[in-house]
Amino acid sequence: MSNLPSEPEFEQAYKELASTLENSTLFEKNPEFKKALQVAAIPERVIQFRVTWENDKGEVQVNRGFRVQFNSALGPYKGGLRFHPTVNLSVLKFLGFEQIFKNALTGLSMGGGKGGADFDPKGKSDNEIRKFCVSFMRELNKHIGADTDVPAGDIGVSPREIGWMFGAYRAEKNKWEGVLTGKGGTWGGSLIRPEATGYGVVYYVQHMINYASGGKESFKGKRVAISGSGNVAQYAALKAIELGATIISLSDSKGALIATDEKGITPDLVNVIAELKVKRKQLTELAESSEYKQKFKYIDGARPWVHCDKVDVALPCATQNEVSGEEAQKLIELGAKYIAEGSNMGCTQEAIDTFEKVRKEKKGEAIWYAPGKAANAGGVAVSGLEMAQNSQRLKWTSEEVDDKLKGIMKNCFENCLSTAKEYVPPAEGELPSLVAGGNIAGFSKVAAAMRDQGDWW
Repeated sequence: MSNLPSEPEFEQAYKELASTLENSTLFEKNPEFKKALQVAAIPERVIQFRVTWENDKGEVQVNRGFRVQFNSALGPYKGGLRFHPTVNLSVLKFLGFEQIFKNALTGLSMGGGKGGADFDPKGKSDNEIRKFCVSFMRELNKHIGADTDVPAGDIGVSPREIGWMFGAYRAEKNKWEGVLTGKGGTWGGSLIRPEATGYGVVYYVQHMINYASGGKESFKGKRVAISGSGNVAQYAALKAIELGATIISLSDSKGALIATDEKGITPDLVNVIAELKVKRKQLTELAESSEYKQKFKYIDGARPWVHCDKVDVALPCATQNEVSGEEAQKLIELGAKYIAEGSNMGCTQEAIDTFEKVRKEKKGEAIWYAPGKAANAGGVAVSGLEMAQNSQRLKWTSEEVDDKLKGIMKNCFENCLSTAKEYVPPAEGELPSLVAGGNIAGFSKVAAAMRDQGDWW
């Protein structure tokens, strides 16, 4: 890693994985896997291109487009496209690297990749965004395909943008294939896909609660703090409410919404927030509404963690590094027992270290952290199910997809749990490390496939 240019996000993701592997018995039992880590840290291919498009004033604009095709040992490259001004190679390499092992944990045949552009959809007209999507796909179509690379949506790329890009791909290639996931429900998309990441996080935490409590507890009665207010946060909130929890926070880039009413944030309010986000508006709109002022407090420029009264479950669902070491300590003081990332790398390394330290010290009390590569794998899992439906020209019901999602998240949790017990045996009375379990299980599967295919020996 020392000869790489400075790529802070990617370096953080790499070090987090590498330190876990080195502090386990994995390399002792499989010394050849050290070489696999060195090989896997370098993408198979990085594609960078310019995207020129015309705004509504007739002025030509230019942005940078990217696709990091990181690892295809387990299947076609799979990972989202992000349109956001912060997009750069470091961010996409971090996301693509995490995606490799997340996809491996689903048990489906998917490699890892990520892409996007430094294009900012905010403040752009629908016509400008459509023009950008068409121009972006004019170049990207040369590098993707149903058996090569299957992108999905991410920040700034909703089903609407997927539709415009799919239409551009179909026109360019003159063929219909499942080259993008997150498509419209009437033309190749899977039911439950918008809900999948949020639902999956909650299903994963269900297993954490059940295991740690010996089957005595569930989401019922739990106070759940959530950050973010996009798809992941919305559907995590709705599923947790369905299971009996009280949602005490949501947030966006401008500030945090903290419930003051004992009922918490209700499904009706989540739906209102969803409508705001479709219109690309901020939570400040609610803060100024007299209808909601008595039910919550809005804290400008803040994340929710330190502003809640009592927390049982914390679900960071916004973006990377949104829980600091200090905020992690505060969450523990507020009573948080279960922390699971709905976002990718939602916790800083300092936060992870804090959660892991307390997990070891408080053996008789559950303080359990689940990394995003395991906890939020539900989204890409249903993307994989969408690929399967496209290949078979079938459409499964919501119940069928949801049942498959529940099974995938259950298997993912059990895989992380058993792998942690094998390679980082917990002390008596100590909960196994789901961080170690997720990292080792995902990496081992990819490393073995690379070895079998001659990528290293």
